[in-house]
Parts: sequence; structure tokens; C-alpha cells
Amino acid sequence: MSRLRILPALKALIAIKPKQKLTAQYLLSLFIAIVLAFLVGAGIMLLCGYDPIECYAALFRGALGKPRAFGNTLAKTATLCLTGLAMSVAAKAGIFNVGGEGQLYFGGLAAAVVGARLAGAPAWVIVVCALLAAVFAGGLYAWVPGILKVKLKVNEVVTTILLNSAAIYFCSYLTNGPLKTAERGISSGTDSIAVSFSPIIRLSNLNGSIWIAFAAALIIWYLMTRSTAGFEMKITGANERFAKYGGIRADRLMIAGMVISGMLCGLVGMIEVFGIHKRFITNLSAGYYFDGMLVAMIMRYQPFGVIVMSFFFAILTIGGSAMELSAGISGEVILIVQAVIIFFMAAEGGIRQSLRVWSAKRRVKRTHAKEAGV
Repeated sequence: MSRLRILPALKALIAIKPKQKLTAQYLLSLFIAIVLAFLVGAGIMLLCGYDPIECYAALFRGALGKPRAFGNTLAKTATLCLTGLAMSVAAKAGIFNVGGEGQLYFGGLAAAVVGARLAGAPAWVIVVCALLAAVFAGGLYAWVPGILKVKLKVNEVVTTILLNSAAIYFCSYLTNGPLKTAERGISSGTDSIAVSFSPIIRLSNLNGSIWIAFAAALIIWYLMTRSTAGFEMKITGANERFAKYGGIRADRLMIAGMVISGMLCGLVGMIEVFGIHKRFITNLSAGYYFDGMLVAMIMRYQPFGVIVMSFFFAILTIGGSAMELSAGISGEVILIVQAVIIFFMAAEGGIRQSLRVWSAKRRVKRTHAKEAGV
């Protein structure tokens, strides 16, 4: 029921989706929004009795100060980047995939089953087969709401949210039932996979999956910015009727955008299984896709912007946990500060409008001053 209650808010958020490019003015207003957010966060810390300078220093040290911390930040960046690009590629095609969590779960489960059943095969065979299974499962689950949207005009926001719950509960049933491991000490989860990605930085979450994430991000960047299909997706997302009038198969592109989005989410599930958990677990994702959605919306679905903002959000997430330990600030205060930062970044449009009005007033004053001088 709680998921149904967020439908109106989610629809309103998508309805005001930005369509413009990442202009210099937009980036400036976004920078101002971040600065204002940090200032408000500092005020909250002062009211709670904490030193904001010390807390922010602990935040950045916790995210970037040590190799282990930097590795965790890069690993989080990869996850946010892939989920953000998944949202972006569908949105550019004019269809909104809000069901990335379910696609992620199915991708992770498919990868875990394949990784466990192929024990004894060469490592590269296991990884490739698990990757193919993950992207197929995620893409197939995304294909369902895509077909419903294109063929029957069923609202994809509603269907993907409902399919999220169906996927998560179904995977939980399989993990605690038919696919539950017989290994001792494991209360919930599938059998462990035969191979896993080796860590790049010791004791961190950064592992060999970063190269898969990098390759996937590069492919999506090329698809969205350099290919004919990406250009046609952009036209379809901007004006579906115009795209059809111009001879573009808009329906196919919308379905393709949704399927590619689901494939990326399935890939994230595979990375979580092979890189961190070594098996499928019931709480595989902590809302990763919704974080990626926020990153994509803030950066206007632009691939390069999504990558940069993913790194910033990863610093906030990883550094926030470290700030609680080193600076002694409570977790609730950290959540408030992060929420304020996100709020100001979402309010960038109002800040940009204020900058535009202020700039216009200055131009008028200068014009009047010149006329008075003449």
C-alpha cells in the first residue's frame, strides 16, 4: 500500500522532467544549489552541537582519504552510474522505467543461479554466462511494461512500480524456498557462486566488475550521443507524434529503450552478486535504482552528467557513514543534511530563474545608467 501512495508524487516528479541540455547556466545554478545546501547543512549541524568544518572534513576523508574508502566510493559510483544511465536511456526514448529494482533483483538471481550451477567450468565461461543471464532476465522483465505501454497504452509508471514488488517478493520466495542453500550458517540465500570478482583495492568493495561497468557506461554513452538510434530516441522522447510523422519507428524505439534499461539493471544485480555478496540474498539492493533515478533527473538524462553526479552522490553516501564514526555525528543528522542537499539540487530550476531575473535587472539598471549619463 505504501508503494501505491507514492504514485501521485512520482508522477508529478516525472511530469516536470527537464528536457534541456546541460548548459553553462544550468551547471552554475546547480553549483550554487550545492553550496547553499552545504551551508544549510552546516547550520543544522551547529544547532545540533556539532562542528560543521570537522564534520565535512570527516565526510570527505571518509570517502576519499584512504585507498579503501576511495575504492568503496568508486564502487558506489559504478552502481549509481549504471542505474542512472538505465533511467536515462529509457527516458530519452520517451518511456519511464521506474521498475529498475525488480529488474535488478531478477538479474541478480539469474546470475547467482548460473554462477552456482556452472561450478567446475572455466572462470571466464561462468562470468560470461552469468552476465548474459542477468541482462536477459532484466531486459525481459522490462519488456513486459514496455509492451503494455506501446500496445495497450497502460501507464508504465504504475506497471513498473507494481512489478517491482512482484519481482522482489517472488525472488524472496525462491531464495527462501526452492533455491535456498543447504550451506550451514546461511539463513537466507542461494548457493554460493563458483567464482567471483577479485578485489582491486584490499578490504574495499572495488573489484573487477568496475571494468564491466565502465564498458557498459561507454556503450550507453555512445548509443545516446553518437549513434543514429540515440538520435532517433531523443526525437521520440521529445515528440513522439513528430517522430512517427518523420518515419521513425517510435514504438520500437520505446520498447528498445525500456529493454536496454532493464538490461543495465540486470547487470547491476549481477555485479552485486559476483562482486560483493557471492550469492543472491533477499536484500540485494537498498534502493539503488531510485538513487540512480534521482541522479539521472538532476543531470537531465545526460550520460556524462550522470557519471559526474554519481561520483558526487557516492561521496555523500560513503562519506556520510564514515562521518558518523569519526566525527561522532548521529546518523539522523547525516540523513537530514543529505536530504537538504538533494532538496536544493532539485530546486535548481528556481535558483536558475532567480539568477535570470537578477541578471535582467542588472542589464536594465546599466541601460538606464547609460541613458542618464548621455
